[in-house]
Amino acid sequence: MLNIFNRVDYLMSVSPLIFFDYSGRKIFMDNQVIPFLKSLGFPELAIHRARDHFDFRPAGRRILVIGPMGSGKTEFSARIWRDSLVALKKSSAVADTTTTDGADRRNVFFIRSLLDTGRFPDYPEDALAYRGGYERCGSHLRAINDSFGLEKLLIEHPSIGTWVIDEASFYDERLAYVIRDASEKRGLTFLFPTLILNFRKDIFNASARFILDMATDIIPLTAYCEHRDCLEDSFYTYRYYKIDGEECPALYFDPLIVIGGDREKDDPLQPNYCTRCDRHHYLPGKEYTYLCLKPMGEAASRGDLSPLREELYLLKNNKEESLLAQNLRQSGAGPVCLNSLKVPCIAEKALIFLFAEQNLIYETQLRQLTDELELNRAYLQETLAHNRRPVILEQPGLPFES
Repeated sequence: MLNIFNRVDYLMSVSPLIFFDYSGRKIFMDNQVIPFLKSLGFPELAIHRARDHFDFRPAGRRILVIGPMGSGKTEFSARIWRDSLVALKKSSAVADTTTTDGADRRNVFFIRSLLDTGRFPDYPEDALAYRGGYERCGSHLRAINDSFGLEKLLIEHPSIGTWVIDEASFYDERLAYVIRDASEKRGLTFLFPTLILNFRKDIFNASARFILDMATDIIPLTAYCEHRDCLEDSFYTYRYYKIDGEECPALYFDPLIVIGGDREKDDPLQPNYCTRCDRHHYLPGKEYTYLCLKPMGEAASRGDLSPLREELYLLKNNKEESLLAQNLRQSGAGPVCLNSLKVPCIAEKALIFLFAEQNLIYETQLRQLTDELELNRAYLQETLAHNRRPVILEQPGLPFES
């Protein structure tokens, strides 16, 4: 059964009145409490839950900590580290309640993706860094590349009972099954501070779906919308580029994984991320992606490369004449969305979408189009590698008949 914890208000005006402790256990339920308290002279108040200390006693939990960028997912993990330092000072009697199969859940270990190691270049290597500060974890913080790296660490550290895997959606799908097996067999607790929705507001990937399916608990976090004119709650991660001081939203078919950071950049090839509400989350190009781009990819998979070649040529050399620009204008896109046409390498992004995500074009076609249109090889290689479809494009590819 999935427990959903929310750190927001539990209002006394709700009937029946229900309170939960941090582990999701119901501790009070009585629809007569409001009139009783009012009869004693108490006003009708909103009850706000304070944050409880982390409970290291329950075994085998798989806790999903979800929220947009900037919502405090990593900071939440840092608080668990601080709680563990206090809990480890308790007596052996406490250890008996937090240990299963030699693994004490008060011993906490943090894992980050190798792709994510450049986010905080100014902090020590052993720092669990977040926007408001950092905690130094010493040897209890490592970066891995895939689920096999996690398996190796689980074997090397049998006394660790709580594992925090930052951005778990970045790993391969096998990770979910490795975690479930270790959790059920050894009583290990796993926490996943991660994005479940990508910048398109879709489930991030298959790994995110598998982790969501096997989670036992969810802790949802929100943040203010980071638009300067808004104070609404935000649930969505927004990707944009900063070009000559202007906000340029990422197009819908922008590569799924582009490694960014927590500092705003003015590099037209490096995206920025923030959190936005529905109103201020701009996502141009979705209609174009399925109305035009994907059908051209399907035609290419059948051997007709001409329509895609023509569109990619326009996206590289004359964007205003492309089907993308026409579609944006016809759909009534506002000035901010039209800024998306100012972002470089749009042809390369379209090609990556069709090759790495949709599997509609062959590697030989990818090489041919890269050569014929003189596309940015360095950008293609780096981005394809981040999206787990590495292709070496240093040399011209073989011709492909179309």
